[in-house]
Amino acid sequence: MPQEKTQEMQLKLIAMGLVIGLIGYGIGLLVFNDIQARLIGLIAFLVTMWTNEGLPIGVVSLLPIILFPSLDIISINATAPNYSNPIIYLFLGGFILAVATEKIHLHEFISSKILNVFPSTPRGIIFSLATTAAVLSSFLSNTTTALLLIPIASFLTSDTQLKIRFILAIAYGASIGGIVTPIGTPPNMILLGFMQKEAMELIPFVKWIMLTIPLASMMLVVSCFVLTFGLKFSQNIREIDTTKVISSDQKRLLWILGGLVLLLLVNSPIKPYYNGLGIHESVILLGFGLVMFFPKIGFLKWEDTKKVPYEIMFLFGAGFSIARAFSDTGLASSIASYLMAISDFSPLLLILCVAALITFTTEITSNTALISIALPIIFALGKMADIQIELLMMVATICASYAFMLPIATPPNAVAMSTGVVNTFTMMRFGLVLNLLAIGLTTFIALSYWQYFL
Repeated sequence: MPQEKTQEMQLKLIAMGLVIGLIGYGIGLLVFNDIQARLIGLIAFLVTMWTNEGLPIGVVSLLPIILFPSLDIISINATAPNYSNPIIYLFLGGFILAVATEKIHLHEFISSKILNVFPSTPRGIIFSLATTAAVLSSFLSNTTTALLLIPIASFLTSDTQLKIRFILAIAYGASIGGIVTPIGTPPNMILLGFMQKEAMELIPFVKWIMLTIPLASMMLVVSCFVLTFGLKFSQNIREIDTTKVISSDQKRLLWILGGLVLLLLVNSPIKPYYNGLGIHESVILLGFGLVMFFPKIGFLKWEDTKKVPYEIMFLFGAGFSIARAFSDTGLASSIASYLMAISDFSPLLLILCVAALITFTTEITSNTALISIALPIIFALGKMADIQIELLMMVATICASYAFMLPIATPPNAVAMSTGVVNTFTMMRFGLVLNLLAIGLTTFIALSYWQYFL
């Protein structure tokens, strides 16, 4: 009987997704052409299904392979390759390293050291995890940062509510830290590349840091307070032996992970001063992951890969497919043409509109794809409006990293979902508040600080 009830509930949730999808299609028809309206309706359906979990997340994530060609949005040949995007192999390598870390309990040892340094209170740990993630992701990929730290957050408490907030602290900290340096996240590099192409004066490395540090610091503090809101500050932290001695296996893996971080740092370009090694991060992560199966070096057997959350890799395939559909159907260009209507707005309203549009759009598509499409539009908009073009493009670029609501939005969110502890509704609840605060803070910093130094 309970099973029948569950199936009935699932059918209702699927029906809800279909209704919302049809509503999205109807609204889309009022503004866009039929194929673009179909895409809007399908995105509404997918986002609803990811949120209400009427179907397993992996199943929903594979639906674009069937639905995009069936609804004549983009072909199967345009859809399926997105599920083998290089970043998916970066995930695979990172997940394998996380499985190895858990298998030999290295996260327990690292947790004991963290508790020796920071206050072992819920708020203290949330601040320490978010700050650590932000600092690391300023120089490393935010995906790599989340993959390395989230196993530690999961171990620190057995309380589910605390565990959710610890995991989200790392995911959000990694996204926030990415804005601090030009190499912190791909949109930053895309902005500099676009400025170079348009013969604009580039923002130097140190100047970029000076511009973004105040905003990143404010966002970190705000995100931590949002995550601690409503918590009962009782001692729900796992009792950990802080005198724990490292084992030989843990020491070996620690050296391997140290080598990984060093290689990633050396590989990161600091243009125009240093071009890096030119190795794709996916190659590095997957390579180190596969080393975990080598005798005398690694710790895993093939059976251990059952713990790898493959559904998250499907999730990102869906995200890349949506980004491709945005481009191929012309929906991105159509949205751009409507944007031109706001060129007469005051600088305050213009920045607010751009910040809000980019922040919420990046929830359903890759921030790299979005900013690649958006920058030429923002550039044209800036020429027509009475505003600094650099200021408007900087706002758009920074807001492309503010994806706090959906697991599809950014790799750290997807890694958080892969733990099985965080669900989409909880992420949306915290993420919506952070999105709104991020839009307000970015607008404030842009008008009170950036416009005088850009």
